[in-house]
Amino acid sequence: MMDWDKLRIFHAVADAGSLTHAGETLHLSQSAVSRQIRALEESLGSTLFHRHARGLILTEQGELLFDATTAMGKRLETAVARIRDSVEEVFGELRVTTTTGFGSLWLAKRLPMLYERYPELRIDLMMSEQVLDLPMREADVAIRMKEPSQADLIRLRLMSVRMRLYATQPYLDAHGTPETLDDLADHRLICQNTSSTQVSAGAQLVRELMTYRIRSTLTVNNYFGVLQAVLNGLGIGVLPDYVTEDHPQLVRVLDGIESNEVPVFLAYPEELRASRRISAFREFITEQIMERRQKEKDTS
Repeated sequence: MMDWDKLRIFHAVADAGSLTHAGETLHLSQSAVSRQIRALEESLGSTLFHRHARGLILTEQGELLFDATTAMGKRLETAVARIRDSVEEVFGELRVTTTTGFGSLWLAKRLPMLYERYPELRIDLMMSEQVLDLPMREADVAIRMKEPSQADLIRLRLMSVRMRLYATQPYLDAHGTPETLDDLADHRLICQNTSSTQVSAGAQLVRELMTYRIRSTLTVNNYFGVLQAVLNGLGIGVLPDYVTEDHPQLVRVLDGIESNEVPVFLAYPEELRASRRISAFREFITEQIMERRQKEKDTS
């Protein structure tokens, strides 16, 4: 029978790369941690760490065991979350992953309303263009600009987004409003660098715009930076259309120019179907999307 306590200590050492740091985390002496690791290696008949002056490095056998203990830890986290979700209240940690643009320009602005409704919720908002592995519990729920390809995920299409051209009215008053793409020669274009990680539809639109003669450009690696530059009157920016909901001072330029449609999906693991935190978050986001659609309908 495997000793769970030794596995816990092994995982802490492998994660820290040091007996001393692991001991501090576990509130154990370095010698006690060392004895437990030696005992585990003896019981397995394998060396789990290479000892170096600068720390500990996992052996091939150690890597296999660390992968197993990491997976066990994530499964335990899921079990604990499901147990906690058996009560009526919505509380505890919810790890949400989304793109930098959507997270900073749309989602973060709406979180105060979610916290007002569920004050004991603790959200870990991870904004990155990297797609995290939901089945491996790198996050609990994701909002992504494409349909998830991972298996065993519940997915809900929230809305569609298009990248368009925007400027402020003071900028247009000072520099004129372009009527054709050729008129961009008299303006500064602000956009994401096409080499930055982003939705392909946005990058394609920028590549098409760059085929025209443009006097000056400012490239940024995320839409938050593009928006700030546009709001400060630096030029005409390529931005997702949802930004106009919170920034009505933006004026659309060249109405016929836009990217292909980008689908926005909410997804979470099948095993979290009964999670009250997931349900609360999904319902809140859906309500916000419905309000957005109603506003667009009222102004059209």
